[in-house]
Amino acid sequence: MTENSITPDNDGLGQVLVVEDEVEIRNLIGLHLKRERLTVDQAGTVDEARELMRLKRYPLLVLDWMLPGESGIELAREIRRAGGNIAILMVTARAEAIDIVAGLDAGADDFLTKPFEPVVLVARVRALLRRSRRSQTFEIEDGEKVLRVGEIALFPDTFKATCCGAPIQLTTSEFKLLQTLLESGGRVLTRDSLIAQVQGEHVSVVGRTVDTHVFALRKKLGPCADIIETVRGVGYRVKLTAEG
Repeated sequence: MTENSITPDNDGLGQVLVVEDEVEIRNLIGLHLKRERLTVDQAGTVDEARELMRLKRYPLLVLDWMLPGESGIELAREIRRAGGNIAILMVTARAEAIDIVAGLDAGADDFLTKPFEPVVLVARVRALLRRSRRSQTFEIEDGEKVLRVGEIALFPDTFKATCCGAPIQLTTSEFKLLQTLLESGGRVLTRDSLIAQVQGEHVSVVGRTVDTHVFALRKKLGPCADIIETVRGVGYRVKLTAEG
């Protein structure tokens, strides 16, 4: 069914499922991740990956786009439709901007094009595992839900937001946009995915106007504006602190 599981010492940094149909590339990825004290399982098809994911919970999936049978894109969409919070690193020879956007829209958290440098692969994997462990969740403070990222605090029940303790006056669209970005845990969100997640009752964000909303949001965030990063040609993400 799969290649042998690579299991390092019990104090490894995490578990990764590599889905890649080319055996040499799959083994190479597994080798480099093993050196990082990761536990690596391998699959050559989407069906094999599904079977492994039914047996074990993985924080990270290294996923090839072009696979025999169903594609990696289809698996990423399936995982996101089911509400899975597994981090997905898409690894593929498809390097055009339109492909990167398609991968991110399907649910990938990051995108790495072939051929790649092993040190870059390892760096991306480590960053995604850190984000996964540090996934943003709401806390309860004085009986009210609050989400804190850096110097920003968001109170969804009362539509309040603060930067360095100072209140920020946001429109409904701006508040929803900020909440979506903060909850993403550092994932890159394309403009289309932002529109899909933000759009709703009393919220209107369409077409390229998402850029206008982000520009206005940054101005209101003042000293916290740098937390929103532009990923040129793709979309936006929140810059998480303490990446180490």
